[in-house]
Amino acid sequence: MSRITPFASPLLLGFDAMEKTLERISKASDGYPPYNIERIAADSGAPERLRITLAVAGFSEEELDVSTEENQLVIRGRQVEQGERDYLYRGIASRQFQRTFVLADGMQVLGAGLKNGLLSVDLIRPEPARMVKKINISVSQ
Repeated sequence: MSRITPFASPLLLGFDAMEKTLERISKASDGYPPYNIERIAADSGAPERLRITLAVAGFSEEELDVSTEENQLVIRGRQVEQGERDYLYRGIASRQFQRTFVLADGMQVLGAGLKNGLLSVDLIRPEPARMVKKINISVSQ
């Protein structure tokens, strides 16, 4: 049985990479660390922004890495064990994580900040210039 994809139409050309990205996203279901995505309205000439906020309590700036790889925003956290400890109860997980967000063409990361256990990453999408290109038609005789 074949499955029908949203990009199966013959009118949609060159969307193979997008289809693979959607498949990869649907398979990633780990909910750690929890995060929010909010839209911040444009004000005083600054463009509209998106802010991704991750709950990274217990991680220091040195244990976090924020990078872009091709069209993806990748946020990694790796805590370093601090010597041998004798826990009576251990309820706080100190596990590593990697959270990936796929970015649309033109999205740019403005910066990242860590405050009160929350890592915030700000993104913008500058308005693309409208471009119309005239294609010449060649006539063969």
